[in-house]
Amino acid sequence: MKSAVWMVLFMSAVFSSFQKINSQLVVNLTVIHNATSLGAVCLDGSPPGYHLHRGFGSGAQNWILQMEGGAWCNDELSCYLRSKTAYGSSLYMGSWNFSGILSNDPNMNPDFYNWNRVFLRYCDGASFAGNSEYRNGTKRLYFRGLRIWDAIVHDLFPEGLQHAEKALLSGCSAGGLATFLHCDNFSQLFPETTIVKCMSDAGFFLDVKDKSGYNNIRHFFRSLVKFQGVEQSLSEKCVNSHHDPYLCFFPQHALKHIRIPYFVLNSAYDVTQVDNIFVPLSSDPCGHWKNCKLNYTMCTPNEINILQGYRSQMLKALRSTKFLENGGGMFINSCFSHCQSEEQYSWFAPLSPKVHNKTIAVAVGDWYFGREVSVEVDCPYPCNPTCLKPNSLIQIVDLQGRAQNLNVTEKNPHKKNSCSH
Repeated sequence: MKSAVWMVLFMSAVFSSFQKINSQLVVNLTVIHNATSLGAVCLDGSPPGYHLHRGFGSGAQNWILQMEGGAWCNDELSCYLRSKTAYGSSLYMGSWNFSGILSNDPNMNPDFYNWNRVFLRYCDGASFAGNSEYRNGTKRLYFRGLRIWDAIVHDLFPEGLQHAEKALLSGCSAGGLATFLHCDNFSQLFPETTIVKCMSDAGFFLDVKDKSGYNNIRHFFRSLVKFQGVEQSLSEKCVNSHHDPYLCFFPQHALKHIRIPYFVLNSAYDVTQVDNIFVPLSSDPCGHWKNCKLNYTMCTPNEINILQGYRSQMLKALRSTKFLENGGGMFINSCFSHCQSEEQYSWFAPLSPKVHNKTIAVAVGDWYFGREVSVEVDCPYPCNPTCLKPNSLIQIVDLQGRAQNLNVTEKNPHKKNSCSH
């Protein structure tokens, strides 16, 4: 009887917490109409936009710029289709729910709740980095991510960004990758007295071969950089150190040349990378990995062993950059997830994932404010009991994170399309 009463009380407390998590702040879209005169436009030619919620109190002079994610487009068809969505046109954009690192609730975002928080909308398809356009008859596509980035930043300057005492450039997924491309030039906007740091959430996309030995993601990023004119946004030092400039679109190559303190937040088994890069359809034409990709608790021992190899490659790539020697930090957990800073349940909540008893929010705060060294690397799956499980209570109340289809799969010319085991 006592255990039943305890369970009822526990469930009531948990659902109460979930209701609070769901009571998010809704922020309207600010459209930069005059950006069109500068050629800073979305794929369809519409003006770019962002969402700003003002800081207050001790955070009134501090700023977070959070770059939206949403995969990429690397050819006419994918970019045209994208231009008919909010990921390619401000005509389809609306208000945005601020949660996680964007929350204004100190109980949900203890270190950054009263900062000026900005969410940059992503409508170019190349991580805010392209600078060209495409014409084919009457069809016209604008690849102006670099100009969009400049237009948003300069629109925010008279709003108070120019007087920032502290600033954090962050982003999720393709937006997380964008922070690697813009971190140093972002820091150059401010005087030396401004504390500027950068963070990527689920943006550390690996330069890695898929499980069949073919490097799909290299082919995808090469075509993306060429098609959208991204090369001018890449680090000059990085480009000079590689025979192919497009390699500097990969975070593990770009990070070696970033001089600003950097924090890498990533799952060691990032579901978007596993599903689309490490085990894409082209490497599994018969669908042997289908059950594992739908529900990781159904992975076979051999599949888990292969995924452990992916984790090892990620940790090796991170260590090779030596970014920790420059005031860097990281939180690499063993949860099957993607984008953890914008979702309240994973950022800071009663059942948030932890590494060494730290939530992501605490780890990031410790790093940014220099409270202590923040290098948290989880043990290999399935050791962490705080990771959310499939069909868990949190998923039942529809708080599951976004998983984005990258569409990076290309036909492997070296592999026969055979369904033999």
